[in-house]
Amino acid sequence: MEPLPNSGTDADGSATLRVLSYNIRSMRDDTDALARVIRGCAPDLVLVQEAPRFFRWRKKLARLARACDLVVLTGGATAAGPAILCSLRASVEHTEDVLLPLTPGLHRRGFATAVVRFAGTRLGVLSCHLSLQKDERYEQGGMLLDRLAGMGVQHAVAGGDLNERPDGPTFRRLAGRLTDCRTAAPWGGEHTWTPTGPYQRIDAVFATKGIDVLGCGVPVGHPGVTEEDLRTATDHLPVLAALRVPAV
Repeated sequence: MEPLPNSGTDADGSATLRVLSYNIRSMRDDTDALARVIRGCAPDLVLVQEAPRFFRWRKKLARLARACDLVVLTGGATAAGPAILCSLRASVEHTEDVLLPLTPGLHRRGFATAVVRFAGTRLGVLSCHLSLQKDERYEQGGMLLDRLAGMGVQHAVAGGDLNERPDGPTFRRLAGRLTDCRTAAPWGGEHTWTPTGPYQRIDAVFATKGIDVLGCGVPVGHPGVTEEDLRTATDHLPVLAALRVPAV
C-alpha cells in the first residue's frame, strides 16, 4: 500500500493535511493502543466521536491528546460526544459546540465545530455522531450541511460516525453536496465496523468541493499502526484522509 502524503505547505500557501475520524467509545478499551493508532497516523486534525462525557471527562480527553502529541481544540461533553483534536500546526480562529434538538427517548446529539488556519489556508471543521434512528439521522444530516454553509468559510471538512452505510438516505444526502473522500480517492481499508470482522462502512470523512482528496480509508498496514492495536483500541476502525486545501 502506498503511503499517504505527509503534511506540509506548498509555495502558494496551500496545505496538505491529514484528517482522522475516529469513534473512541469513551476510551473504555485499550487507551494505550488508541494513542498508538492516532499517533501512528500523524494527523493534523482528529474528529472524535464518543469522547468521554462524564466524570473527569476533560482530564481524560486531555490525557489522550497529550499521549498523541496533540491538543484538545473543542468538544466532548459540551457537544454530547463529538470532539476535535489538532496539532500545533493549526491556528485557531473560532470554536463552537452545538447541541442538536433532543428527540424524547433518544440520545442527545451534537456537533463539535471550529475554524482553523494552516499556513495560507482557512478551514471549517466539524465532527459528528449521527442518530441511530433513521428519520432523526436524516434531519441531522441536513443540519450538518446547514452548519457547514453557515461557518463563513470557502473550504470545510466534516467527519464522523454516521450510523449508516453509503447507500442510505443520509449518507447519500451528504455525498450529494460534499465529496465523500473514500469514494474520491480510495486508499487502505474500506469497512470501519466491527474491528474484529469489518463488514460495513459507517464512518466517513467529507470535504467541500475544491479540496483535493489525495487518499482516504482505514489505515490498515500504515506504518506505525498495527492490526492488533486497531482491534483493541475501540469498537470502530478509524478513517484517515490526506487532503490538499487551497490557499485563501
